[in-house]
Amino acid sequence: MEIVSVYKCLCDRQRLRILNLLSDGPLCVCHLMEILDTDQVKISKQLRYMRALGMVEGERRAQWMVYRLAEPDHPLLVENLKCLQDLGSEDLCFSEDLEKRSRILDRLRGDGAACAPAIVQTTGGPDA
Repeated sequence: MEIVSVYKCLCDRQRLRILNLLSDGPLCVCHLMEILDTDQVKISKQLRYMRALGMVEGERRAQWMVYRLAEPDHPLLVENLKCLQDLGSEDLCFSEDLEKRSRILDRLRGDGAACAPAIVQTTGGPDA
């Protein structure tokens, strides 16, 4: 992972929001769309960019694409995400995104939505 590429990636608000959400665990593209209130094309474009840089990984689960931060964690990315989380209170959208994420996971565990198995299994089940 090249240093300049990492910082280019971090210079985009939507990519920062996606990385912030994925720092708490994997999510399906459909949930990123819901949280960020944007269409699939825009989300997929950002994920494709971050995947090419090696920052995220995608896994197909049936018809759903589930994304997570790339393994192994790159120290530069990890430190910048910690900083982002520490400063999350400075910009409410980051903490609001995480609250929406939490509500979505609770809903998935409760109502058995179509893509729930892809997320709940990946995040470790109802006790995660």
